[in-house]
Amino acid sequence: MARVRGSERRCGKLGEARTTETVHNRIAMLRAERGISRRQLAEALGVHYQTVGYLERGEYSASLYLALRIAEYFEVPVEVVFSTAPFPRIGSEASSGPGA
Repeated sequence: MARVRGSERRCGKLGEARTTETVHNRIAMLRAERGISRRQLAEALGVHYQTVGYLERGEYSASLYLALRIAEYFEVPVEVVFSTAPFPRIGSEASSGPGA
């Protein structure tokens, strides 16, 4: 799960506090589940393989177009790949279920 920090923006009136937008993604997890390398994903998307790494580490924020293409590649809704809230850790649902 990587965090992507967007550009800082001024909110509301001039002089108000700045906020940082964060987008979380599951690109690395989806790649690993399917046995796909960064290079293979990059070639399929038409981007440099380092771009995939930057996305996974949260050093680059995907454009809407690229986000939609990534979701399409993995054949999942975009919400499965990207979220404004952190994704739950794998196995955290199982530990809080019945009998835990």
